[in-house]
Amino acid sequence: MAGFKIALEGVEELENRLNQLNSVRWEAVRKKQTAQMLNRARQSGGTPVSTEKTRPKGPHGELRQSSSSSGEEVGYTKEYGPHVEYGHRTVNGGFVPGQRFLQRNVETQRKIYKKDLLDAIRKEQ
Repeated sequence: MAGFKIALEGVEELENRLNQLNSVRWEAVRKKQTAQMLNRARQSGGTPVSTEKTRPKGPHGELRQSSSSSGEEVGYTKEYGPHVEYGHRTVNGGFVPGQRFLQRNVETQRKIYKKDLLDAIRKEQ
């Protein structure tokens, strides 16, 4: 391949642009997203709460109280969270469908996250 030559133009401009994007406050955007998701999970209607009918004489609201965040993660620490989210089989062979409360929270946040990212990028331009 003797005589083969590549000429790149605009590399300096690209480098400057990438450095600008690097200064975007990504951490602030991430923290805002996790805080909003956690707040939504803890609001009434954000996480299912058992009742006397569904769980007689049992504690109620444990799943909502177990909502937490750590770094970039938001979730539930109660061991039965996935059963409520995705559904489960019953002892007699029936099926209880999942309530998809965490999925709804993520879908709601998805649009907000995209907007916040674009706003953060625009601020740096």
